[in-house]
Amino acid sequence: MGNFCCFNSKAAGRTSCGSGKGRSQLGPVKYGFNLVKGKANHPMEDYHVAKFVQIRRQELGLFAIYDGHLGDSVPAYLQKNLFSNIIKEEDFWTDPNRAISKAYERTDQAILSHTPDLGRGGSTAVTAILINARVLWVANVGDSRAVLSRRGHAIQLSIDHEPNTERGSIEDRGGFVSNMPGDVARVNGQLAVSRAFGDKNLKTHLRSDPDITHANIDAETDLLILASDGLWKVMSNQEAVDIAWKIKDPQKGAKQLVMEALHRESKDDISCIVVRFMG
Repeated sequence: MGNFCCFNSKAAGRTSCGSGKGRSQLGPVKYGFNLVKGKANHPMEDYHVAKFVQIRRQELGLFAIYDGHLGDSVPAYLQKNLFSNIIKEEDFWTDPNRAISKAYERTDQAILSHTPDLGRGGSTAVTAILINARVLWVANVGDSRAVLSRRGHAIQLSIDHEPNTERGSIEDRGGFVSNMPGDVARVNGQLAVSRAFGDKNLKTHLRSDPDITHANIDAETDLLILASDGLWKVMSNQEAVDIAWKIKDPQKGAKQLVMEALHRESKDDISCIVVRFMG
């Protein structure tokens, strides 16, 4: 599937790949991705999925970014299980919204029940399912983001789940939001997102239900960008679209976005997938 340079994530026994690409069998849709470890002295905690699969004579494009915290065991689990759990839901083909919602909830329950294995960590998720190159279903928890481009105009499909915007929900559950000078808002002084998979110690104060939306892919839809907050901390949605839109090869586009984020001194893990719909 193109050029892969991989670095090992020893804790999960699997690898997160630095770069790669692939394409649809149905038409001009193609994707590329690029992942770079941040400056922190712990292993890479971003995981991704980017592939096309054939199921029931249908084609699904499966794209995801999972940005872990307090270790990489939860994002590694999501990389292996979340999409298969969504597709296994009996109503996936008739009611994708319901199937995605149920699968997110069941996957989080599985993670929490595996806590001795998965540790105390957690993860964001942004998932995009492209059905037969025509309909796109996007879901997310946390602050990994999906941005669509229509005629070069950026449209954010996901919703950033940040403590200050969901303060009411956190406080209703008995938690609090800290806003310390020089730091981002945090749930109970710890977590910088208000929804996540895992995080057993904070779960009573956190939500893990996704926001879900869908979009029809038409002649005006150029591309989709999925990325972790290592990109979005230093770049607006429109700036990202402007960079990716100019580069026909989505793998090179993803790499350019990562390079620009590094140039802007992003210190976090940076993961980026670009899906081009029109060749």
